[in-house]
Amino acid sequence: MAGKVMVTGADGFIGSHLTEALVAAGYQVRAFCNYNSFGSWGWLETLPAHVKSALDVVLGDIRDPHGVRVAMEGQETVYHLAALIAIPFSYHSPDSYVDTNIKGTLNVLNAARDLGTRRLLVTSTSEVYGTAQYVPIDENHPFQGQSPYSATKIGADRLAESFYRSFELPVAIVRPFNTYGPRQSARAVIPTIITQLLAGAQEIRLGSLHPTRDFNFVKDIAAGFMAIAGCDAAVGQEINIATGREISIGQLAEELIRQINPAAKVVCDDARLRPEKSEVERLLGSADKLRALTGWAPATSFEEGLAQTIAWFRQHSDEYKADRYNV
Repeated sequence: MAGKVMVTGADGFIGSHLTEALVAAGYQVRAFCNYNSFGSWGWLETLPAHVKSALDVVLGDIRDPHGVRVAMEGQETVYHLAALIAIPFSYHSPDSYVDTNIKGTLNVLNAARDLGTRRLLVTSTSEVYGTAQYVPIDENHPFQGQSPYSATKIGADRLAESFYRSFELPVAIVRPFNTYGPRQSARAVIPTIITQLLAGAQEIRLGSLHPTRDFNFVKDIAAGFMAIAGCDAAVGQEINIATGREISIGQLAEELIRQINPAAKVVCDDARLRPEKSEVERLLGSADKLRALTGWAPATSFEEGLAQTIAWFRQHSDEYKADRYNV
């Protein structure tokens, strides 16, 4: 076997794809999932039987230091993805973001230090950069907390850096730009548009249309995580995963409308608008560091990734509440 690894947030969108890829690569995978009374494994429930049977699933709470430490025992590499991620909900409940994103990351860092974890990857987000001050955004770009969510991720990143510098913890900070693909929450813009279109809506309700994003297919993001984990030179580094291509939300909506229902049109929903100073206007990332360190490059074009995503949502549209604004 390729070794023992653990994924926190394995039940989520990116986490489930990373877990699936790690199993396919021959790793012994412990999947740390959010404890719930249903005993649900989240998106892991949808994986093929041979993948699920290969997993060591642990239900717990990233906010609980004891449970995190016990789960991490014996794991050579830990991919820390567990987080609260929805920006609108962070306006409503910022305390929960501090507890989960900052304290949860601290729990993982402390456990990794005490247990001698060989490699720890802490998941960041392109939102820590705020609106681009220059493009493409590289890892030297200033940070700007434009939402409580992004502020907590900045805090978690800086904690990770401090453990590397203070205790020589072998940690890398992985910073994906906007990710999309099968299994994504309807809180994200691509599922929001697709689910409304598949539900037959003639008016697609969105917030601001002019901001741009750098969209990355989820399987390429998972490959980026694995490439970073296998690169000794990545220790102590902050590393973007990005395509270097941007598209506005309006252009994205037009393309999805073209593919699914050309008769639909976009309308602005004031409830979906972010506060003016909180909206990130432009994200366009540079993956030059990742490419130089590992040779990684995206394997899926935006057009192909959208087609795969639409096809998946056609089969799972009944699992989404297209008539509601999911925060």
